[in-house]
Amino acid sequence: MSPSNSTDPHAAGGIDWCRAPAAAVDLNAREAAISRQGNLTKPPGALGRLEDIAIQLAALQGRETPGVDRAWISVFAADHGVAAAGVSAFPQEVTAQMIANMATGGAAISVLAKRIGAEIELIDLGTVAPVAPHPMIRDAAIAPATANLAEGPAMSPVQLEQALGEGAAAVERARASGAELYIAGEMGIGNTTAATALAAGLLGRPAAELVGPGTGLDHAGLTRKRALIDAALARHAEQLSDPAAALACLGGFEIAAMAGAYIACAQQGLPALVDGFISSAAALAACRLCPGAADWMLLAHASAEPGHQAIVAALGKQPLLDLGMRLGEGSGAAAAFPLLRLACQLHAEMATFAEAGVAEKAREA
Repeated sequence: MSPSNSTDPHAAGGIDWCRAPAAAVDLNAREAAISRQGNLTKPPGALGRLEDIAIQLAALQGRETPGVDRAWISVFAADHGVAAAGVSAFPQEVTAQMIANMATGGAAISVLAKRIGAEIELIDLGTVAPVAPHPMIRDAAIAPATANLAEGPAMSPVQLEQALGEGAAAVERARASGAELYIAGEMGIGNTTAATALAAGLLGRPAAELVGPGTGLDHAGLTRKRALIDAALARHAEQLSDPAAALACLGGFEIAAMAGAYIACAQQGLPALVDGFISSAAALAACRLCPGAADWMLLAHASAEPGHQAIVAALGKQPLLDLGMRLGEGSGAAAAFPLLRLACQLHAEMATFAEAGVAEKAREA
């Protein structure tokens, strides 16, 4: 793992730490990995993107043969004031109920974390309904919910600072555990509205180009959601050139926490596997705040949410999977994680032509 080039994000207060640059990737390790791939017993490029994954991870971990045996998953949960406007097919108390379901092993991310051998933590950043104490749940409540982003800023500057800091603190726990890869998940009724508004604001796009059904809105619900986001974009138009202000005006506690986590990963040299639409909106905000943050990200899957393609294009990356998923929770990233592990194992364990005594393809003169 590359050494950190950042200071303790909580030491000085404020969010200036978010704008410190990312750690540099190791170009020597990258070149060594490329050379090794060229000498393995296969035609060049025959393993496709599995080769690219191993090479990218080599550069991020600073070693010719990288490994991702240990993953850490932080699921950030929070409620949204905008949910009162009817932008979700589910009632708001589902956020707290799903946190409990994750804690008792019944959610998709719970099953996936168990099956890939990842450590998982649940971080309650503030829910309208109470959440019963559980050893897996960290109480980090900022407020019961954000404010309605269509009527004013979703978060105050202090709340934004708290949420970003919670993300950074989660990465510190991941690093202390020896994790080689970080996954951020989310849960929050109404958060596709916040993520869409944030992405539209950062990309300068109208809501109609990005808005999707979220948890299953009908046509009337989609129309209402689109109009609400456009109204929010108009209300906060003067703030959208500043990514931190855009995040405060249009985001959510869990979205800001994921952005803080991605920034901390990049600054402290921990690769991050980014989940779907909402996680990618947070990743976009992180990249706008922290120079070089995108270098430390891999995109897990192409979300079925319409706006995801625009975010992916802005990040300049290609998702690993396209399974039509739109659940969130970090589920797509957890599903993609075994591919990263296999890519590293193939890279490290395949024989070279010389080791296997296999004749190489004739070199062109």
